[in-house]
Amino acid sequence: MHYAPGIDPCPLPFSPFKSCTVPRPIGWLSTISKGGIHNLAPYSQWQNLTFDPPMVMFAANQYPDGRRKDTVVNAEETGWFVWNMATYALRDAVNLSAMALPPEEDEFVHAGVTKAACLSAPGARVAESPAHFECRYLSTHRLPGNSAAGWVDVVYGQVMHIHVDDKVILPTGKLDIAAIQPLARMGYYDYARITETFEMRIPHATGQAEDGLEGKA
Repeated sequence: MHYAPGIDPCPLPFSPFKSCTVPRPIGWLSTISKGGIHNLAPYSQWQNLTFDPPMVMFAANQYPDGRRKDTVVNAEETGWFVWNMATYALRDAVNLSAMALPPEEDEFVHAGVTKAACLSAPGARVAESPAHFECRYLSTHRLPGNSAAGWVDVVYGQVMHIHVDDKVILPTGKLDIAAIQPLARMGYYDYARITETFEMRIPHATGQAEDGLEGKA
């Protein structure tokens, strides 16, 4: 099978694009508006960019009517956004927070989660989540789409504070991923949860990835 997106019709009933780029980490992002309304929404186009200093990005497609997502607007106007780790135990709250709600509605209340204060960010963290990044907004790169919903805001931030619940830290100092069971986005309406990990070290590498050093690529 082969087709050129935007030129050829997709030969499958569902596009394989998002089902090939998997698993995708979930950016469960909390922000606050200038008027003090809390917002919470999951983004599956989320990733870390570099580690020195730690920087992250998320991409948010606008609504078909041209409105930009509240998360983007809030981050730009307040200068902050917060990442909350999405877990299997919190899957229902993550799903509820994905609903398109009016900007005046508090989505922490709608999702049934508790607010926890941040150190620098003006918004809140999800108290039930085991890990959080307080991210200082850096910039937005706006990319055009073939349709109104295809337009996307790529937002960059620098991680200024990292919070981790002590209960999910192993004696080795690593996170207990199998206990946390982070959620990952697949294609369609499918998700995955991480329940086991394995280690592979690059032969003759001079450093360890967990120390911030990568092998030769």
